[in-house]
Order: sequence, then structure tokens, then C-alpha cells
Amino acid sequence: MTTISYPPKPVPGDRVAVVSAGAGLPGLFPRPYELGLGRLREEYGLEPVEYPTTRRMGASPQDRAADVNAAFADPDVKVVMASIGGDDQITVLPFLDREVIRANPKPFFGMSDNTNLLMYLRNTGIVGYHGSTVMCELGRPGAMHPQTAASLRAALFTSGEYELRPADRWNDVNGDWADPATFDAEPQSKPGTGWTWVNADRVVEGRTWGGCLEIVGWLLMADREISHDLGEYDGDVLILETSEGMPSADEVFWTLRNMGERGLLQRFSALLLGRARTWSFERPNGPEEAARYASDQREAVLRAMRAYAPETPIVLDVDLGHTDPQLVIPYGGLVRVDGPARRITVTY
Repeated sequence: MTTISYPPKPVPGDRVAVVSAGAGLPGLFPRPYELGLGRLREEYGLEPVEYPTTRRMGASPQDRAADVNAAFADPDVKVVMASIGGDDQITVLPFLDREVIRANPKPFFGMSDNTNLLMYLRNTGIVGYHGSTVMCELGRPGAMHPQTAASLRAALFTSGEYELRPADRWNDVNGDWADPATFDAEPQSKPGTGWTWVNADRVVEGRTWGGCLEIVGWLLMADREISHDLGEYDGDVLILETSEGMPSADEVFWTLRNMGERGLLQRFSALLLGRARTWSFERPNGPEEAARYASDQREAVLRAMRAYAPETPIVLDVDLGHTDPQLVIPYGGLVRVDGPARRITVTY
């Protein structure tokens, strides 16, 4: 059983490495990236440090891995943060230096394709943080969402318990980063609908595992960073969410079904499912289509859970992953799911 520990916390004035282990999108869309860097400095008091591939699209897996290794090895860097996600971070994993990273534990923040690195860090014995990339959450037009900003601040600088709360208002529609007008105002939002609880008859606490469902599926297919000793996950809390790739309800069900067939789905003490991303530039759903997509995804997840882990407590539409606001979830860190009280508490 891997021993997992929280890395030391930064203090204002420290340096934060900004890496693009997935894709060098800051080079294509500098506006949200620069906005995010500015907020790191002005609102959090941290000094960003860039690496050779941070703004370079098409960098090799070896070069991207070299930046991650260097960021962890640098004693002056106290935090590592992803610029954004991508779609081939899995190719970077073989070139990471596990011993260097294990000897220099630091908080890492990222989500989406960064599920790869979060899972790698957990297997290295380091708690990471699922959430808050520079371009998306810190680079949000107008201002950071208050719940996102507060969660990130607590995750960066505090070590105690933090209660997650449903969003009063939320959004999953992006403006065009190439259009300067996108940054003139905050995104429009819609009223929150709260979380939905299933099997909420007990209190469970465990370490988190999971992340972006598509990436978890890829890691399972590549047989990478997934323990063959499934007892490693006994009692853990599964966190799952889907990306702007918007997989179909069938695809979501099939991935979870196959996790169940492997004997993995049954190991977890609870499931926190992020609110589905229902809009993308490729699929600009209207309100009715968006609601149907989200409903179909929830039912696909429930169908798989009913088949393989019917007693597991489940919380649907949690504000994690590809949604706004986005709550930071400690990856490999502790989460308490209190069904009777309808409360979720994380330990940062």
C-alpha cells in the first residue's frame, strides 16, 4: 500500500512553476494565460516561473517531461501548476523522474489531461490538487469566480478541513479566447441546482482517486499508473468528471462498466461525480439539449453503479472538473462524505 503525504505548503512571495505537460496552448492564446499569471502575482502573491515548453505547441514528450522534472527539482520553486490540459500527457509519463519528484514533493495543481500527472504523483506518494489551471480558472474573463478563488486559496495556503458547497450560480459556456471582447465581462451564469445524493445513509472518509473519465479510461487501456493490486483502492473515494470532448452516455457507461468488470468500481466507498460539461464550440447545445445530455450522463453513471456497486453513496453534479465555479479536490488526499448531513469536506 502506497504511503501518501501532503507536500509542504507555499507562502506568499514563493515561486510557482507553470508547466505545459499536456499542450503549449499559452503560445496560441496568450490573453487568458497572461491574465492568469497576473492573478497569481496580484491576488495570491506568488511569482510564476516559466519553462522552455510552457508556451511551445508541439513540444516532444521528453522536453515536456524535462520541464516537470526541473520544476520539482528546483529548491526555489514551491508549487507546480499546469497552464492548461491537453490530450497526450500520457506520453510524458515514461520520461518523468520518479525519484527526483519523490525527493522534492510539491503541491501540483491541474485537471483534465493533468489526471495523468495527478495519478503519477499519488503513486509516488504525493497528494496533488485536482483543479485550477492558469488559463481556465485563473484566466477567467472579468474575474475569478469567488468560490473558485476561495477554494484555490485554501488549497494553496492552508492545511485543515474545508467544506465544499454547491454553487449558487454556474456556467459551462466559454467565450472565444481569440476574441478580445471575450475578456470584457464575466461569463453569463445560470442558477445552481444543488447536488443530488444517492444512498446517503452513512458517513465515509477516504483518499481520492479518479479524475477526468476519458483520461482514466486511457490510462486503463495503456495499463499505466493503475495498480494491479485492486486492494490499493479499498475505501477510497472515486471522483469522476467529463471534459469538453463530451463523451456520449454510452461511452461513459462502457468505461464504468469495464471498470466494474475489472473489479475496480466496487472498491470505492463513495463516488463524487462532477457536473457534466454540456457545451463546446463543436457542440454548442441549447438549454434543452444541454439538460438532456447531462441527464443522460447521470443515468449512465447510475446504471453502471447499480450493476456493480449498488450500495455505494453517490453525489451527483458536484462542482469539480470542467465547470465554473470549480472546487479544488485534493488528489490522494482525504475527503469525508457525510450522507445524512449532506456535507462534503476535504482536507487540504
